[in-house]
Amino acid sequence: MVKQTAVRLPEETYQRLQALAKRTGRTATYYIHEAIEEHLDDLEDAYLGEQALEQLRQGNDTTMTLEEVEHDLGLAVSFTQNLTKGRIHN
Repeated sequence: MVKQTAVRLPEETYQRLQALAKRTGRTATYYIHEAIEEHLDDLEDAYLGEQALEQLRQGNDTTMTLEEVEHDLGLAVSFTQNLTKGRIHN
């Protein structure tokens, strides 16, 4: 289901949007929808990142080193081990 909403835009933004729509033959609604879809993921990621950082600062969460993650996932062969066994050349 598609929902409708109203957006107030500064005059300059509105004029730019109308000019783009006219030049391309698409509707202003199309570009508003595209802009929201394009940036909503970024806004959600930023918000969730800020929440995670705050939880960490308050001591409610912990971090893990790469080595700890590799060990927990059964991928514990480290870069150093591969380097000493000649599998990686520096």
